Amino acid sequence: MHWVKEQLKTISLFSQLSDEELDAIVHIATVRTCQPKTIVFMQGDPLDRVFFIVRGTVKIYKTDVSGKEQIVSILHEGEMFPHTGFFGRGTYPAHAEMMNETTLIVIPIEQFEQTLICYPQLCIKLFRIMGEKIIELQTRLEELVFHNTAEQLARLFIRLAKTSGVYVNGRYRLKATLTTRELANMIGTARETVSRVLSQMKQQGFVTTDDNGYYIIDVDALQQKR
Repeated sequence: MHWVKEQLKTISLFSQLSDEELDAIVHIATVRTCQPKTIVFMQGDPLDRVFFIVRGTVKIYKTDVSGKEQIVSILHEGEMFPHTGFFGRGTYPAHAEMMNETTLIVIPIEQFEQTLICYPQLCIKLFRIMGEKIIELQTRLEELVFHNTAEQLARLFIRLAKTSGVYVNGRYRLKATLTTRELANMIGTARETVSRVLSQMKQQGFVTTDDNGYYIIDVDALQQKR
């Protein structure tokens, strides 16, 4: 129980709660460790739990009737998912797949909602997080509408670097390995197109990969290129 409480403190939504408030969350929380490729819920499953990432990386993606994948988000330590469904009943809007070994804190939504009622400051923080997600999705929509593939990929790398990268020697190293297909799915274009643009970026030195396949991003150079 003490371990769960300490881990909750690392999550932004709970970081400023008192011990009493944290104890209320601990009481309804369980811990789950998942292996890579584990799917914790599928698009259309009954929405009954909310997840908080203690360690690892989670891919949130949708599929259409033909099975084509569209990546919605790549989430990391301290983040929550899904961001919808707290104030109504329904189904999960997407699939959630673990990209590496991941530790999650899992809370039933019904009990979580009761906790939100008891502690209004949690509601305020939750609204703030949801507002940030709306702004992020609006930005991505604008990128799809107004920018070509090279600009979209550059903006995607900049966003990933700043939200989920580690700053090392003037560049950002992404925390998760991403395939060319996954990059294409994140900006809604063909894998072949992304592969061609990515090759150009590597030739220009904007993007490289380390020995383990993690992308190294020169954010300053990409921002100047845009």
